Amino acid sequence: MKYLKTDYIDKTFWGLFIALIIVAILALFSAGSTLVYKHNSALGPVGQQMLFIAIGVAIAYSIQFLPSWIIRFGGYGLLAISILCLYVILIPGNPFVMTINGASRWMKIGGFAFQPSELAKLSLIIVVADLLARIKSEQDKKKYFYWTLGITLVTAFPILTGNLSTALLLCAIVFAMWVLARIPWQYLCSVVAIALVAMALGYSIIEFGFVRPHRSLSDRNPLKRAVTWVNRVDEAVAEMHQPTAEFKLTEDNYQRSIAKVAIARGGKSPLGVLPGNSKERDFLPLAFADYIFAIIVEESGLIGAIILIAIYLAILFRACYASSRFADYASMLMVMGLALMITCQALVSMMVAVGIGPVTGQPLPLISRGGTSVLITSVYFGIMLCVSREQTMLSERQSATRKESLNDVPDITFEA
Repeated sequence: MKYLKTDYIDKTFWGLFIALIIVAILALFSAGSTLVYKHNSALGPVGQQMLFIAIGVAIAYSIQFLPSWIIRFGGYGLLAISILCLYVILIPGNPFVMTINGASRWMKIGGFAFQPSELAKLSLIIVVADLLARIKSEQDKKKYFYWTLGITLVTAFPILTGNLSTALLLCAIVFAMWVLARIPWQYLCSVVAIALVAMALGYSIIEFGFVRPHRSLSDRNPLKRAVTWVNRVDEAVAEMHQPTAEFKLTEDNYQRSIAKVAIARGGKSPLGVLPGNSKERDFLPLAFADYIFAIIVEESGLIGAIILIAIYLAILFRACYASSRFADYASMLMVMGLALMITCQALVSMMVAVGIGPVTGQPLPLISRGGTSVLITSVYFGIMLCVSREQTMLSERQSATRKESLNDVPDITFEA
């Protein structure tokens, strides 16, 4: 079948995908020492993550052969399931909810645990892209702006209760898609103004009503983690203004401090301390997850950091280049939304690891340990590969049709 031929595969996207996988495998062996010690075996935690990566590659390869209309249609069903799971998590005492490090973000069904927020991020981008692609007039812009705004708020609220950074990141990606869809600026500015006022008001209420009086929110309150968010912001601001001589290592700043030590060790040489020679991985509790970038910098130095940043930025640039050739507007928005999510999440994770901004808990896409994150990121790549392949086939078919049309033009002779 012509549609299953590998001639149209986007080799650039595949190259970037494989490059991230190589980095992920190297980083996993370096940063997973605490996991290996805990399980007394390298085959358990490392082997499990390698299995997720292998499954992710198979998923990406399979998805690239799907017609894009199936992906857009399936996005609505996946979003409905995601929203249902997100609101189920809010039910107090739910036996299907897993709480890790004080955050109830995971659902466990049978022996499989996953984060519904990861599914929601993927499906919301697909649905928003499909809706915005239906804009044909100025009236449609208003209509689909409110449609996408409503869907985004419904999706983001339950995510916000457990993971503020993910909710804000998702809203930022939808905002970028509005800009690409040429939504009027008065609508965009209104959303930004309302969001800023809401965040300032919420911060003030938590800061002066709970943090400073040393009060806590009830466990039944869906915004119980708001105190943690405000504390993290306060700690980040305090560290910026705290003299170095007065710095004290505490339970709250331990991870950030050890991550900075790892980065400082890596900064002594352009190539770091070289792979396998990290010392801070044994002291950093989440070296294999949220702070894996710090270990990468420690072992590969400035050169390794620049290469990894370049890979993530190359994903976005490739998406921009590929989208400029797409005839399908919905596909262009979908690819750009997915590429923006991967790149922006990576940059946020890196900024946290180097101490820029408060702790967010954002994993480094495809590199940080976590089955749901790896599989969903692989789906991102699969969809981008699918759309790029389909549009390349369409472009070649249109080019061939034009050539046939020119060849079919009859010769015209004029008699004297």
